[in-house]
Amino acid sequence: MGLYPWQKNILHVCFAMEQNAFFQAFLGSLVADAVSMPVHWYYNTAALDEDYGVIQGYQKPKNPHPDSILWRSRFVPKSDEANILHAHAKYWGQRNIHYHQDLESGENTLNFRLACELYQMVASQGRYDEVAWLTHYVECMRTPGWNRDTYLEEYHRAFFDNLASGKPLLKCGIDDKHIGGLSSVPALLAVLSAIADDTEDQTCECILGHVNLTHKNQTVLQSTRSLVKILQGLKAGESLDALLQKHANAFVSLKRFEKWSHRPDREVIGRVMSPACYIEDSFPASLYLAWKYQGDFDAGIRANAMVGGDNCHRGVVVGSILGLINGVSAVWLDGLKCLPGLKELENAG
Repeated sequence: MGLYPWQKNILHVCFAMEQNAFFQAFLGSLVADAVSMPVHWYYNTAALDEDYGVIQGYQKPKNPHPDSILWRSRFVPKSDEANILHAHAKYWGQRNIHYHQDLESGENTLNFRLACELYQMVASQGRYDEVAWLTHYVECMRTPGWNRDTYLEEYHRAFFDNLASGKPLLKCGIDDKHIGGLSSVPALLAVLSAIADDTEDQTCECILGHVNLTHKNQTVLQSTRSLVKILQGLKAGESLDALLQKHANAFVSLKRFEKWSHRPDREVIGRVMSPACYIEDSFPASLYLAWKYQGDFDAGIRANAMVGGDNCHRGVVVGSILGLINGVSAVWLDGLKCLPGLKELENAG
């Protein structure tokens, strides 16, 4: 009996994963985002439990979203060139609107969809180019219907307002301190490792330059460097504990992690550290979950979803680290909507 098309696709992706360990990290980030998507930015965990129960897999988002702040969000584009909300503009200012209301089960949020676009573009062109990427980014965001997310982070809105004001393409980024700036890191690391012969340091510098295009914030860039170095070290066979001490000691303490590990996750990320999106807390919170669940991909991404807050963007760290350590099983690939569009890179190193 032959394989169904989706089964063949999963086998192709699994082959690519075996060839390129960083592709596992990329897939892990996508899975963690898609799992968290329906409960993204829930700060009332009792409401999260009531609306979705215990997260086991992909789900479709529901309205109303009790913690949505779209009712007090406003975006008035400076010109038509800055209008990136398109049909979603009518929801801004309304109460209880889910940030991802139009997405289906297993779909990725905007920043991770852009990560997929980046992966595909670099794979197709055989190289990374800042201007080519920003040109593609602008084209995607200005195309009505391309993005089905209702909410767009501040850095997107500011970028297009700056562009409409006449700033050069490479100067439109802002000092944004949200963890969403790391969303494309595993994607770019995966594709660069497959197509280029750069050293680890050269790859890291390229990724830092990419993040700096939109997030000109030193803590975000420091977190980017830490994540890249951790993933590179894991691929080389180093332990996560050693890598955290080597590359993330400005953010974490293994002694504290050990102490916190005896407490419920919602106490650690909720009381000790904020579940919100600001990099000062969100990055160490992500590293803590990756450390605690380093031997169990499934448990880690579910725990990340269940503590609420900015779980989608924390997922770039939790999912990529756990994905590289453990691999991403086929059960998660079945239902991940972006998967058919990811180009398999043969002979990935």
